[in-house]
Amino acid sequence: MNQVQELERAILARAERLAAEYRDRAQRSRDSILREAAERLRLREQREDAIAKGLGERSFRQQVQASELKMQSQVDRIRWNLVKDVERRLKERIEALQQDEAAYLALLQDLLAAAAAQIDGDLVVSANTLDRKRLADAWEQICAAVAPGRTMTLAEDPIPALGGILVNDTDNRVRVDNTFEGRLERLRPRVQQVILERLLPSGFDTGNLFTG
Repeated sequence: MNQVQELERAILARAERLAAEYRDRAQRSRDSILREAAERLRLREQREDAIAKGLGERSFRQQVQASELKMQSQVDRIRWNLVKDVERRLKERIEALQQDEAAYLALLQDLLAAAAAQIDGDLVVSANTLDRKRLADAWEQICAAVAPGRTMTLAEDPIPALGGILVNDTDNRVRVDNTFEGRLERLRPRVQQVILERLLPSGFDTGNLFTG
């Protein structure tokens, strides 16, 4: 074998080794690229899953919040309707009581006595037109029974109230509102509390509006 052939074989062998080396290197690079691509894909899928989960949870929370707001709105509406129904029933009760002249006059006298116990000195008593007439017809007896020795004046001008009386001192610095509307306003928080506790009560104790 001449030198030319030996050189050719040496070149071919070198070429094969280089080819094999490059092939191995390319394979390792390919494997590395595939691993990196797979890792990037995995991380991206994790991010997308996290984003989707976050969006899902946010959407669920929004739905829950919307449901809670809707339910709260319904509860508020029911509570408001119940409060108005109680007030209507109380008004009907007072109107029925006013038909019994003797019982209603006794109630006015009790309300006046309760107010007189809270105010010192002389008193000015105001009532609506019909109640003022009731009081005026028995004013001397009422004054003697409620506050003997004290001066009580029945105001000339009627007040816009369903019933009851408004009492103040002569300087108008102290006032006790024992009208239906005044007592109802003080009773309203208790009514609302009962409604909140029972939500759909079968009935309410309305007897304490003017007797409590």
